[in-house]
Amino acid sequence: MTDATLDQTTTGAENVIWDLSDLYNSTDDPNISADMKKVEALIDDFAATYKGKVGELDVQGLVGAMRALEIIYDLRGRLGNYASLTFSTDTSDPKIGALRQKMSEFGAKVGQKLVFFDLEWNALPDAHVTPLINAPELAFCRHYLESERRFKPHQLTEAEEQIMMEKSVTGNQAWTRFFTQLTSAARYTVDGESLNQAKVLKLMFESDRDLRHRAADALTRGLNEKSMELSYIFNVLAADKAANDNRRGYETWISSRNLSNKAPDSVVEALINTVTGNYDLVARHYDVKRRLLGYEALYDYDRYAPLPVKSGEKTYTWDEARDLVLTAFRAFSPDMAEVAAKFFDGNWIHAALLPNKRGGAYAAWIVPSVHPYIFVNYNGTANDVMTLAHELGHGIHMYLSGREQGIFSLATPLTTAEMASTFAEMLVFSDLMAREADPEARLALLTSKIEDSFGTVFRQISMNRFEHAMHTARREEGELTHARLNEIWLGVQREMYGDSVTLRDDYGAWWSYVPHFLSTPGYVYAYAFGELLVLALYNIYLERGEDFIPQYLDVLKAGDSDYPDKILAKVGVDLNDLDFWQNGIEAIRALIDQEEALAKEVYPDRM
Repeated sequence: MTDATLDQTTTGAENVIWDLSDLYNSTDDPNISADMKKVEALIDDFAATYKGKVGELDVQGLVGAMRALEIIYDLRGRLGNYASLTFSTDTSDPKIGALRQKMSEFGAKVGQKLVFFDLEWNALPDAHVTPLINAPELAFCRHYLESERRFKPHQLTEAEEQIMMEKSVTGNQAWTRFFTQLTSAARYTVDGESLNQAKVLKLMFESDRDLRHRAADALTRGLNEKSMELSYIFNVLAADKAANDNRRGYETWISSRNLSNKAPDSVVEALINTVTGNYDLVARHYDVKRRLLGYEALYDYDRYAPLPVKSGEKTYTWDEARDLVLTAFRAFSPDMAEVAAKFFDGNWIHAALLPNKRGGAYAAWIVPSVHPYIFVNYNGTANDVMTLAHELGHGIHMYLSGREQGIFSLATPLTTAEMASTFAEMLVFSDLMAREADPEARLALLTSKIEDSFGTVFRQISMNRFEHAMHTARREEGELTHARLNEIWLGVQREMYGDSVTLRDDYGAWWSYVPHFLSTPGYVYAYAFGELLVLALYNIYLERGEDFIPQYLDVLKAGDSDYPDKILAKVGVDLNDLDFWQNGIEAIRALIDQEEALAKEVYPDRM
C-alpha cells in the first residue's frame, strides 16, 4: 500500500525544499571529511596550548582561547547541523542515517577533548574570575563565561564527563534517534489508504466528523501496535535521565532544565500554578465550540474541528501564506519583513510533505557564519500559516542575534526563544483580524487563535504535568507499563479539559508520539512561558506604539548576551514578579469574552 492523501490537495509547497549548500553540497561532499580533520587538528592544538593552564591565563590569553573556541564551535556546528537537518527530511535513508550517527560519534569524540576547559574555568575562585570577565576585551563572551559557572555544582571529573559524553551516543541519543525513525516510518490506515503521521494528524482538522473519528482511531491503532517499543523507549530514557540527574546532584527531574533555561524554580512554579489554576477557561471555550458545532458533546477527535462558518475551512496556498506573513511583519517593522523574506528567497525553508520526513516544525540556529533554517510540514491550513509565522519568528530572532552577538551569545534559553515565535504569530493574527470585516470570518479567526493559545499555554502545561508525573513515577515505581503511562496521560488531560471534552480511553496512548518528552525533557513549559510573555509584550506594544518596535528588535538582537530578566527589563517586563503570568492569562480571558460575544451576535440561536 502506498502513501496517499485523502484529498490530494496541492498547496504549492510541494517543491519548497531548502538549499543546504551553504553548509555542504551532499552527504558525499569531500569537504565534510576535510572539515572533520580540520576540527580535530584545531582541538588538538587548543588542548596542547591550554590544558592545565586555564588558571594561568591573563585577559589577552583568555581572549585568545575564546577566539580559538569560536572557530572550533562554528566549524563543528556546521557539521552537526548539516547531518541533523538532512536526517529530518528523510529518516529512512541509510546513508543519511549513517552520516547522522557519524556526526554524533564525532561530536562526542571531540567534545571529550574540550571538556577540560569548562572544568578548569569553573574550578577557579570568584576572586580570580571576576576581574577577567569584566575586562572590556572579553565583552563578546562575558555572559557565557559567567553563566557557565552556574553548572559548577553539577559537574563531574574530567574522566567522568568524558565517559558521559561517549556513552550518550549509544545511550540517550541512540534511543531518541530510534524513536524518530520509528514514528517517521509508521503508517496509519484510513479508509484503505496508508498515511504517515503528519497526514493523519491533518485529518483532525477536517470538517467531516466521521473522518476525524476514523483518523483518530487509526492513529490510536498505530500507536498501540508499537506500544511495546514506544513504552520501552520512554522508560529507558526516563531511567537514563534519573541516573544522570542523580550523578550530577540535581534535586528534581526539572532542575537541570530550569538551570539551562536560566529560569529560577520559583518563576517556573508560579507559571505552572497560574496556568493550572485557570483551567476553567478551557471549559469556557470548548462550551462555545460545542454549541457552534451543534454537538451534544465534544470528543477528543472534535477538538480541532473547523467551525461551520465562513472561512472555517479555508485553505491557503504557499504563496498566500508567504504574503500573509510578510504583510503582517512589514506592518510592524519593514526590517523584520526584510529578514523574513530572506528565508523564502534564499531557500532556507523546507515545507514539502515527504514520505519519511519527520513530523512537526522547528527552526535551527546553525552557527553565526551561516543563516538559520526553518523546517515545517505545510498542508495549507490556517494552523499551518500560524506555524510558518511561528518558525519565521524564531528564524528572525536567530538571524539577528547571530549577526549581532556571535556564537557564545547566539542561542537563547528555550523560554525566551519562544518569545519571538509567538510574537510573530500574534502579528499575523492581529493583521488578519484587522482586515476581516465579516463577523463569521472574524469568529473563525478568533476561535483559531484561542485554540492556538490553548495549545501553547494550557496543553503544554498539561504535558509538563505528564512529564512530572511520568518521571516521578518512573523513579518511585520502576518501569512503567503502557497502561500506566496511558493512565498518567489521561489523568492530566482530563484535569485540563474537565467536562468540556470527553476524552475516550483510546486517547490514552497519544503521549507516545510527542518527541519533546524524549529529545528535550522539560522543554514544553517554555511554550507557555513564551506565549504569556508575548501577550504582555503585545499589550506594551499597543500602549507605546512605534516607540516599542526598536526596543523589541534590540531584545531579539541581544540573543543570550545576558540573563532573560535583565534583557526583558529594558522593555518593561519583570520576569521576577511571580504575579506576572496572570497578566497573560487575563489577555486570553479577554479573547474568550470576545469570542462569546461574537458568537452570540453571529449565531444567537446556537448560543
